[in-house]
Amino acid sequence: MLIATKTLIDSYYAAFNAGQSRAMLDLLSADVIHDINQGAREIGRDRFAAFLDHMNISYRERLTDIVIMVSTDGSRAAAEFVVHGEYLHTDPGLPEAHGQRYVLPAGAFFEIRDGLIARVSNYYNLEDWLKQVGMTTPVSHQPHP
Repeated sequence: MLIATKTLIDSYYAAFNAGQSRAMLDLLSADVIHDINQGAREIGRDRFAAFLDHMNISYRERLTDIVIMVSTDGSRAAAEFVVHGEYLHTDPGLPEAHGQRYVLPAGAFFEIRDGLIARVSNYYNLEDWLKQVGMTTPVSHQPHP
């Protein structure tokens, strides 16, 4: 189970880095829970697809230095990575986008059920991201960039 879970998470991030949203969605349960960093919880593959569509308009990101950790029973996993991104299109409530680049440490937690990802919870330092894209005044409770 450990190897299957690690392979699942590896595949998820490989699809992300390749810009293959459909391949990412195929790795999720139909009722996937998505905890957005400093945002709302969304449930369902359709909501996750809409999130990915939004992200692909506003951001171009690539992940490096991915380290995946898996629980002994394979039902949970965590990943730590570095996000290399470019802010392409202004996200409502966030600073104006004009191609700012950023490098941001981040992480995610996963729950695995029936060989699929049943929960994804993403975390990163929003204040760090805001500084990197040129906003010096703190913003509270903004959606995930």
